[in-house]
Amino acid sequence: MFRGATKVTIDDKGRMALPTRYRAAVAERCAGHVVVTVDRDQCLLIYPLPDWEQIERKLMSLPSLHAQARRLQRLMVGHATDLELDGHGRLLLSPELREFASLARLAMLVGQGNRFELWDEARWNERRDAWLAHEEAVTDLPAELDSLSL
Repeated sequence: MFRGATKVTIDDKGRMALPTRYRAAVAERCAGHVVVTVDRDQCLLIYPLPDWEQIERKLMSLPSLHAQARRLQRLMVGHATDLELDGHGRLLLSPELREFASLARLAMLVGQGNRFELWDEARWNERRDAWLAHEEAVTDLPAELDSLSL
């Protein structure tokens, strides 16, 4: 399980070091093989290969005649990139992936259970603050979410 938000840096070659605390889990789960793709929120999603394969099967089983399904397939499968952690625990992110998510040097790696999200740090802070402000404005939470309110 991946959880927590961690500041990371991306070097001039586009490499991002996976924080040490996650490396053993990634090595055990997928021998360092991950898939990086794009998300509609303009961040990158990083999946261990076995988890991505399940997502990909689900995406490709959607009806291709459905416009929204086709857009998701194009976006997520079309940008899916197989990567492997190098000997120093780094991922080499392609220029296309970095451009999509507006990633420069400072980024946030956010654990989301079976995957990570990789955000430009400024965009992450802006979105997080907006989500928190929106939550304060929402007073009619469904009963099952009431106890989870921040």
